[in-house]
Amino acid sequence: MAFPAFLDANVLVPIHLTDLLLRLAEAETYRPLWSEQVLEEVERNLPEVGVRPDRARHRTTVMRTEFPDALVTDYEALTGAMTNDPGDRHVLAAAVRAGAEIVVTANTRHFPASACDPYDIGVKTPDEFLLDQFDLYPEQTVRCLRALIAGLRRPPTTTEQFLARFTKTVPRFVEEIARSCR
Repeated sequence: MAFPAFLDANVLVPIHLTDLLLRLAEAETYRPLWSEQVLEEVERNLPEVGVRPDRARHRTTVMRTEFPDALVTDYEALTGAMTNDPGDRHVLAAAVRAGAEIVVTANTRHFPASACDPYDIGVKTPDEFLLDQFDLYPEQTVRCLRALIAGLRRPPTTTEQFLARFTKTVPRFVEEIARSCR
């Protein structure tokens, strides 16, 4: 069974990062986890990056439908015991409740080792997580990335164009992908 990774809202807002993470989950390289609170945060933040509210709602609805086992519930009672950043205690509590092995977040400073180690939960940036995915599942990772790029139609995008933009989000992953595809 694929290992469980709790996805923080900040990694579910950038569309191409979200798309790749969900494609990898569909390929069963890991098991995604999130809470209703995380999905609400995603829906609330998407309009700030230019996504219409109805499209934001559609995205989170599709995520709920396509990954029904990803939703973590009944974690709220654990929130008060968490010692990480107060704004992200709900994330760590849900990760603990779900038995996640890692939290994938762009805000690693909100999840210090002193707060996560007691629960044996690691913390990875999206860049680190995708590098691990590529290391463990190179064929699936490349296949998912190629499918993502092939699906870009407005405008059509070459691999080089996509990677040039994606490097802003996950620079080390893009560097490794580019190096391996030479």
